[in-house]
Parts: sequence; C-alpha cells; structure tokens
Amino acid sequence: MEQELTFIWDLLAALGIGLLIGIERGWSGRMEDEGDRVAGIRTFSLVGLLGGVWAKLSNILDAWTYALVFLGLTALIITSYITEVKVDKEKDLGITTEVALLLTFSLSTWAALGYHGYALGVTVVAVALLSLKPTLHKWLKIIEVKEIYAAVKLLVISVILLPLLPNKGYGPWDTINPYWIWWMVVLISGLSFIGYILIKYIGEDKGTILTAITGGLASSTAVTISLAQFARQQKKSAGQIFIAGILVASSIMFIRVGIEVAIVNKSILHPLWIPLTAMFLASIGGGLWLWRGHSSPEESQPDITLNNPLQLMTALQFGLLLGLILLLTSTMKEWYGDQGIYLLSFLSGLMDVDAITLSLSKMAQNGTPPTVAISGIIIAVISNTLVKAGLFTFWAGFQKSIKLIWFVTLVSVIGVLCLFLI
Repeated sequence: MEQELTFIWDLLAALGIGLLIGIERGWSGRMEDEGDRVAGIRTFSLVGLLGGVWAKLSNILDAWTYALVFLGLTALIITSYITEVKVDKEKDLGITTEVALLLTFSLSTWAALGYHGYALGVTVVAVALLSLKPTLHKWLKIIEVKEIYAAVKLLVISVILLPLLPNKGYGPWDTINPYWIWWMVVLISGLSFIGYILIKYIGEDKGTILTAITGGLASSTAVTISLAQFARQQKKSAGQIFIAGILVASSIMFIRVGIEVAIVNKSILHPLWIPLTAMFLASIGGGLWLWRGHSSPEESQPDITLNNPLQLMTALQFGLLLGLILLLTSTMKEWYGDQGIYLLSFLSGLMDVDAITLSLSKMAQNGTPPTVAISGIIIAVISNTLVKAGLFTFWAGFQKSIKLIWFVTLVSVIGVLCLFLI
C-alpha cells in the first residue's frame, strides 16, 4: 500500500509542475486566440504527466527509451515552432514557451523519481522568471553597457581567479588569505550592486525615503552626502525629510552588517543581533517619525550619486583595504591587546564599516574572543553613524542638523549601553 501511495504522489508532483508552469504560460498568453498559442495549461499539464510516466517506465524499460521520448518531444516542439513561423512570418516569435515545455518535461521526470522538493523549488524559480518578463526587460533598459561590461569582468575574474588563489594565510601571523579576501570582495560588491540597481530601477521620483532605503543597501555614506548637499539648497523647513532619509539609510547599514556577519561567522551573530536590532529600531523609528511629521510637500527629489560597485578598480581598492585592515587588526591585537582592536574599529568605522566587520568576524574564528569581535563591530557602526551626522552638519549647516544630531546621539548611546551588557 505504501508503495502505491508513493507512486501516486510522484505522479501528482509531476502533474503539479505542469499545472504551475501551464497556469503562468496560459495567463501570459490569455489575450491570444485559442489556436494561436503553442501550448496552454492543458498541454503543459500533459507534458508534466508525460514526464512523470516515463520516469516510472524508465525503471522498467531501458534508460535509452526515455532519451528517445525526450528527443521525440523536442522534435515535435521544433516542428510546431517552424509551422507557426511559416503561417505568420511577420509575427515576432520567441522560444520561451518551447523551452518551458522541455523544462516541464525534465522537472516532472525529476519529481517522479522522488526528488519532489528539488524539482518544485526549481519550478518556482522558473515560474518567477517567466512572470517577471516586463520587470527584467525594464532592468535591461536601465542598465548601461559599461555596467554590464564591468559586471562581466568582475565575474570572469572571480570565477577564474578565485579557484586559483591559495586558501592559506601569508604575512605576519598568517593574516592575509588571498582566497578569503577575494571572496569577500565578491560578497561586498554583490551586496552593493543590489542597492545600486534598485536605486536606478526605482528612480528619484518615488520619494526620498524609498530612495534612501535602496541607496542604503549600496552606501549609506553616499546617500548621506547626496542628501546633505541637496538639503543645503532647500529652505530650512524642508530639511526634516532629508534627515529622515539619512536615518533610514543608516538603519539599512545595521542590516547589511548582520548579513555580512551571518555569512562569514554566524556563531557571533546570536549575541550581536541584539545591539544591531536596538540601533536599527532607533534609527529607522526616528526616520519614519520625522517623515510622518514632514508637512510640506517635496518640490523635487534629491539626486543620489552612487558609483558602480562592480567596477574592477573599485573591487581591487576594497580588496586592498580589507587586506590592510586584516593586517592592522592582527598587529593592534598583538601590540596593544583588546584596546588596540577597539581603537582600530573606531578609526576604521570613520571610513568604511564593511572591512572591519569582515575582519573581526574572521578573527573570531581564529582565537579572538567573540566578545572582543562583537564590541569592535559595535564601535565601528557607532563611529560610522557619527560620521554621517558630521558630514550632514558640514554640508547642510548646524541649524538644519539639530534633529539629526539628537537622533544619532540616541542611536550611539544605545550602542554604548549594549557594549556594557555584552
């Protein structure tokens, strides 16, 4: 009885995959006439069931028979496509549906062989890609050729260079690990690129707060400078919305730090998430409160200036900075103990919080007490938060910065109190 139930569930999973992809394809082509579509929900469901049946038959028959069925299905799809092209030569035909049919057959076979979770997971990804056609095409229009070239160069160097780099320590105290450093460069570049693309995709017409959120993923410091320069040109009463934007962008920094720590050394994330969460809530709470209290409408939106993080030179510069911070962290630890790490954390936070966060997370794996690494990371984010307040005050003036100074002081005090609780 159990074997029969397993057999039924396997075929139902295969049929479900066909239904899922068929529903998306049917909805996508709902405006076309019935005879104009290559395949709809019924065809996809049947192909899914076909894949499931032949997955079961392949256990009885020779495996080559399954390959012949797949080739037969491919030939049928090609014939259908050629016929459609001949009937309507002026119609712009793609092959997305045809490829989706072959993928449906393959995934349903995979599911029928017992790998339900894997097959359904890939199905969800496939359905998402199929349904996101307008969004993906819009992104392609936004992304410039130079950005694509920069991304390709970084990916090529990462894929080719990363496996060749030695995964061991060099230099004093075996601090410099080329493989790990370049892997972190790829990680940080990827996180920054998400924010870079989002801010280009969303644009400046969606409001300062939403722009600050997306920009904060790439560089909250860059967002601060851009908003400060824009606030300088506005009347005094208009400065509150830009302070709100800076606080919201700064709150994203705490999320970014948490992601970096979770990837490098999740063992220290459990105690670290408490101060990060407290500082995040204070920062974003202040930003949203100021935003809600902003009564005058924005006459124009700020221009957030961000550099492409996938540029090779930018990646190399961060790699050098990370290597230097690693070396300095080990040196300060050896020469001055924990106090040396805290001093370096404060100084590093004045420039960049990513490098010191990655360095301390790595050191916590190699003998440095977790409490020291956590304290250093908190000091760095406090330092970086204070720098943003200083930059805004410098560009916009003290009178426009009073509320920001109050909220930044609150966030910093929360961080300091958490240091004593660790």
